[in-house]
Amino acid sequence: MSINHRDIGTDCPPYICAEISANHNGKLERALELISQASDAGADAVKIQTYRPDTITLKSLKPEFQISSGLWAGRTLYDLYEEAHLPWEWHHELFQFAREKQITLFSSPFDHTAVDFLESLDAPAYKIASFEIVDTELIRYAASTQKPLIISTGLASADDISRALEAANGVGNDQLVILHCVSAYPASPSDYNLRTLTDKQTRFRSLVGLSDHTISNTTAIASVCLGSVFIEKHFTLDRQGGGPDDSFSLEPDDLRNLVRETRIAWDALGKVDYGLKSGETNNQQFRRSLYFVSDLPEGSVIRETDIKSVRPGHGLPAFEYRNVVGQTLTRDAERHTPVTESHIRPVN
Repeated sequence: MSINHRDIGTDCPPYICAEISANHNGKLERALELISQASDAGADAVKIQTYRPDTITLKSLKPEFQISSGLWAGRTLYDLYEEAHLPWEWHHELFQFAREKQITLFSSPFDHTAVDFLESLDAPAYKIASFEIVDTELIRYAASTQKPLIISTGLASADDISRALEAANGVGNDQLVILHCVSAYPASPSDYNLRTLTDKQTRFRSLVGLSDHTISNTTAIASVCLGSVFIEKHFTLDRQGGGPDDSFSLEPDDLRNLVRETRIAWDALGKVDYGLKSGETNNQQFRRSLYFVSDLPEGSVIRETDIKSVRPGHGLPAFEYRNVVGQTLTRDAERHTPVTESHIRPVN
C-alpha cells in the first residue's frame, strides 16, 4: 500500500510517522514548528488527532471520568481532552503548511464528524487509536473512505484485532497496517514482546508496524528486524516543555536518529545470500591455505610435518589438508611457498 505515493511494505524502508498528539501545547505556532522540524528530520509523515472534548468523552465528575494515576492523575477526562485537543480551525493551515514542507499530514479521527471534516481537507490516510479499536462503527466509517487505515492495537486481544480488521474489510478496504502497541505512557521496552509482531503478521495476514511509547529508539529499531514497516513515535520540540505528552516524546535530534537508524536496520536485513559480499573481495587473501614448511624435491611423499595451514590464502584451501598429505610431489617444493595443484598433479 502507499500513502501520498510513498510505498509501505517489507520491500521499503520503514515509514516513520511523528505523532504530535497534544504536544502543540495549545499554540498554532508550535504545531507548525513541529511539522517543520519533523520534515527536516526526514520523517515521512506527521500525525495529529481530530476531536473535541465532547466527541471523545462526557463532561462528568463521576469517578469513572476522573484519572486516578499516571501522568494525568487528578484530572477529569473532559478537562484533559479540552487542553490536549487540536482546534479544528487550525487544520486547514496545518495541512497546507505540511504540503509546503513536503511532508504527509494525516490524523486520527475519533467520531464520524471528524472523518467528514478530514475528508473535506483531503486527508490521505486515517489512524484508529488503540482505545478506539473496539469502536467498529468508527472503523467502518473511516475505512469506507477507501484510504489507507492504520490501526493501533494497545490493550487489544486477538479477537479485538480480528473484529477491527473484519470491520474494515467488510466495507472493501484492504489497505491496512496494524501497529503493535503498549498503551502506557511511557511504556517499558520489556512490555513490548516484539516477537508478537511476526505472529500478528502471520495470524492476521497484514502489514505490521509499531506505535512506540518507550523513551528511546531501541525498541523501534529492533522492530524493523521483526517485520515492522510503519513506526509511530510521539514528537515534541522539548521534552521539558510541560505539555501532556512531552515527557515521553522524541525531540528533533531523536527523530532524526530514528529515521537514520531504522533505515540502516532495514538495509542490513538485505536478502538471503551466502555469496561473497562487495566489502569482502579484497579480504579473500587472508583466509587460511596450505603452505610448505620444508624444502622437498620432486618425488617426495608429502608428510603432515611438511605443510601447514596458515594465512594468507594463496595456496590450496586448508580443507584440502587430508587430500594433500600422502601425495607424491610432481615438482620441487620450496619452504614458505603455497601448495598448489601443480605440486601434486601432473600439469597437462
